[in-house]
Amino acid sequence: MNYPIDLKELAYRESEQVEWKENVADIDDVIQTAVAFANDYSNLGGGYIVCGAKEVKDEHGFQKMLLPGMTSQRLKEVEGKVLKACRDYVDPPIVPHTLELPAETEDKRVLVLIIPATDHAHSFRQQSTTTYYIRIGSNTCEARNGLLRELLVKKGKLPPWDRRINLNATVNDLDLIVLREYLQRMSLWDGKRDIDEYLSPDFKLAALAPSLCQKEPLTNVLRPRNFALLLFGREPTRFFPGAVSIFSIYPGKDRGETHAERIELDGTIVEQANKLIERLNAEAYIVFDKTSTTMPNLAKYPIRALQEAVVNALAHRDYESDQPTRITVFSDRVEINSPGTLPSAIDQTKFVEGRSSPFWRNQGLAYFFNKLQLAQAEGQGIPTILRTMKEEGCPAPIFEIGNVNLVCILGAHPRHEAIRELRAAENDTVVGNYSAALEKVEKLLNNDPYNFRSLELYCEINNLMGTPQRVEEFIFNSKIDLFRLNAATQLVIAETLASIKSPNKGTRDIINQLLDSAASGQLQEIEFRKLVISFRKVGNDGKAIETIDKIFERFPNLRNNSDLLDLRAKSKMDLAKRCIDTARNPKSSQKIRIRAWEQCRNLLDEAERDLNNALENQSSPVARSYIENDIRFLNRMKKIAKKPDSPNPRNNRPRLKNQ
Repeated sequence: MNYPIDLKELAYRESEQVEWKENVADIDDVIQTAVAFANDYSNLGGGYIVCGAKEVKDEHGFQKMLLPGMTSQRLKEVEGKVLKACRDYVDPPIVPHTLELPAETEDKRVLVLIIPATDHAHSFRQQSTTTYYIRIGSNTCEARNGLLRELLVKKGKLPPWDRRINLNATVNDLDLIVLREYLQRMSLWDGKRDIDEYLSPDFKLAALAPSLCQKEPLTNVLRPRNFALLLFGREPTRFFPGAVSIFSIYPGKDRGETHAERIELDGTIVEQANKLIERLNAEAYIVFDKTSTTMPNLAKYPIRALQEAVVNALAHRDYESDQPTRITVFSDRVEINSPGTLPSAIDQTKFVEGRSSPFWRNQGLAYFFNKLQLAQAEGQGIPTILRTMKEEGCPAPIFEIGNVNLVCILGAHPRHEAIRELRAAENDTVVGNYSAALEKVEKLLNNDPYNFRSLELYCEINNLMGTPQRVEEFIFNSKIDLFRLNAATQLVIAETLASIKSPNKGTRDIINQLLDSAASGQLQEIEFRKLVISFRKVGNDGKAIETIDKIFERFPNLRNNSDLLDLRAKSKMDLAKRCIDTARNPKSSQKIRIRAWEQCRNLLDEAERDLNNALENQSSPVARSYIENDIRFLNRMKKIAKKPDSPNPRNNRPRLKNQ
């Protein structure tokens, strides 16, 4: 007789689909496995439970199947209990197909329970507890936490996390200014619409984007969805503690270094993405290799690969985890750690090869990241990382897929191994072995004159040795394009060149050009002061004042910065001195002299306001004493510049002594 199932064939199938039960001592164990097959977490189509059979190994270690079977009475008992439990204690009920197959002896039979996959999430009620079961490998296990959520989402019993309404938030927790700004950037803002229309549960920005808000079923209160809080929320971490990013830099190859940089970034995830990309771009600096004729300029990391890896980590992570997104930079690699493992719908092998089908864990986030041009088109993120790393000559990326996280490791270009030499040069500098440090850095710059870390250390060593002219010689001899460097490095070079006694015109021009370029770049607060001082060193007080004005315009929070106000006042006082010199110059015309005195008085009035403001905002006693000295000197200048009573302005002016 031919049977629809061949047990020998089943024995060769993957164990995920077959469970062998020899004695069926525990009916609940059979029901749990039946529920797991029906839930079909791994998308295998269901499974088989074979009662009265078992798998063993023969003397040669090969697979062998034994079919002891069950008596007719026991088979009917097991079949009846299983079908009854699947009907009465499984929600929603399942109905396994049953089949009797011959055993090794004619007085017994093998019972096969066939459980097809369903579109529902089934639970099994045992005493006072209700449990969902899934199949992981060859084991039946309870679906908990993330596994349970993913099962419920897959079966449509629970909406995807990013689309769920947040019952703890209201529309007041959304920053409507940020929302309008992002919609304008995405060309989705209609000035004729009121902002409240965009929050309506009936309004969708696009077919793939759900409404930003939805009404709570019981209270009818309008509440934002989770993805809207992450993108436009005033304080997303109030609702999602793990919605932060930690950016760390270690100077070596591991975390055993004595010091490291660590920055915690919060805010909306778009803000986090932009800040992380900006910081990682600094790690993608160019290496110059004179010995290569085909690829003389190669980046440490492809900028596009870094950006895609960061965006993937933020857009596709599990925000129900309280763990932050971690981006860690080592001397030879960047590790991007995203909470949440790979969804079960994605084949791991195809994923690491860049061949997996597109899958959105957080569809709302992915849609907006794409519209904001932070992410590639659907499914192109991993292929882009693989392609750009290969094109740049970097090692192939490594994807470590864990149970609770996914780590993307991007290796630095091999040419950047020279970073270790730079570290050794820094150590020599710290202990005062300047000659050895200089030798190491000169070798590094000979191979890579655009390495900004080497350039900055080269300037620092020469400043310590009192030989800034070496930097001048290097700049002219190497003929590097200084304007390819970042703003901070340009400032360091300009400071060093400005310390040369009596620099020639060519050097002065380079200093001013570097300072102009640095002023328009991205600098830290402490670097603003250095920039202004450098302008003053080369006698460009007008540019120093202009730079401070721009700083105050770009960063309103610095308008009461005592150091910058004091520097602006000194620059205006220096300009006032020049006005006095012009007014006293016998070769100046009467008109020019009058105008010079007027300009002098205006500059001194402005300087007085800056100094008073600086004094008011300065708490350090030492710094206050310096400002008070400046105020006393300014008062002497004001007496000199006082509008004269005599028709001849030169007859009533006291002489100005140096400060």
